[in-house]
Amino acid sequence: MSITSKKILVTGAGGFVGSHLVETLLLKGYKIKCFVRYNSRNDFGLLSEIPTKLFSEVEIIRGDLRDYHALYKSLQGVDIVFHLGALVAIPYSYKYPKDVIDTNIIGTFNVLNASKEHSIDKIIHTSTSEVYGTAVYVPIDENHPLQGQSPYSASKISADKIAESFFYSYNLPVATIRPFNIYGPRQSLRAVIPTMITQALSKDTINLGSLTPTRDFTFITDTVEAFIKIARNDKTIGKTYNIGSNKEISIDDLAKKICTLTNPNCEIIQEKIRMRPQNSEVERLRADNSIALKDLNWKPCISLEKGLRKTIHWIKTNIHKYGTKEFIL
Repeated sequence: MSITSKKILVTGAGGFVGSHLVETLLLKGYKIKCFVRYNSRNDFGLLSEIPTKLFSEVEIIRGDLRDYHALYKSLQGVDIVFHLGALVAIPYSYKYPKDVIDTNIIGTFNVLNASKEHSIDKIIHTSTSEVYGTAVYVPIDENHPLQGQSPYSASKISADKIAESFFYSYNLPVATIRPFNIYGPRQSLRAVIPTMITQALSKDTINLGSLTPTRDFTFITDTVEAFIKIARNDKTIGKTYNIGSNKEISIDDLAKKICTLTNPNCEIIQEKIRMRPQNSEVERLRADNSIALKDLNWKPCISLEKGLRKTIHWIKTNIHKYGTKEFIL
C-alpha cells in the first residue's frame, strides 16, 4: 500500500514524536491534519519547531481525545491515522491516574471507533515498551507477558488490547507500534536523556532516581522511519512491532556517557524524590526487533553515541527553552 496520495491525521501531533513524524511526512509530500489538544494560548506544542514554509499547508484541528464528536469530525476525508495522542509521563500517572486512564483508554477507543465509522484505510496505534514491565526474559519479543507496573503502563496495555479487539471484532485495519525509549531533539525534561543533558550543561551535578535500571534507547529519526514503514505495508495489519535497538544501557552508564560528552566534572547524585515506587520500577528493557527487520526491513541506523551528540547539540542551541532547575513530573 502506498500512502503517497493519502490524507493523514496525526493525533498527539504537538508532542515530541508527533512533531517529528509530521515534519517527515510533510517533507515527503503528504497531506496532513494535526489533532492537537485545545488550549486558550493557541499553542501547537512542538509543531512550532517545524519551519513555517513547510508547515503552512497543515490543517490544525483543536480538540480533546476524550471528545468523540471532535474526533469523528476530524476524521472526515482521512485515509490513514497515526494515533500518538496520550498522557505519557509516568510520575504524573502516580499523582493523577484518572486523567491518564481517561485520556489513554477512552481517547484510544474514540480514535478506533471513529475510524471504524469512517472506514479508515489504516490506523497505526502507538504503544510503549513500558507495557512489558520488568523483563521476564531478554531480548523482549512481542509475545512477552504484559505487566502494568504504573497507572501509565496499565492504561497503555488497556489501549493496546482495545486496538487488538477492534481488529478481531470489526476487522479494523490497525497495526500497533511499540517503541522502546525514544530520544532526540525537542524532547522535554519529562524524559531522562534531556534531564541529564540540561543538568550537565548548566551545573556540575546530574540528579537522578534509580541508577540500576537498563533501557533500550532508539533515536527519533529511526522511530519515525518505523512508523512510516508500518503504514506503508499491508502485512502489518493486526500485528505489533517492537521498535528498539536490541541493546541496553544502565541509567548510571548512560549518565556517565553524557558527562563524558558534555561536562567531565559532573557528579551523579541519586535523589529519593526522583525514584519510582519500589515495585513500580521497571528494572530491565531490551527489545527483540527481529520481526520489524523481517517484515519491514527496519533496523536502527543511529548509534547511541551519535544520537546523544545530535541531541546534545540541539539542546545546547535551544537551552533557553528548558527550565533547568525544576524537577518536572
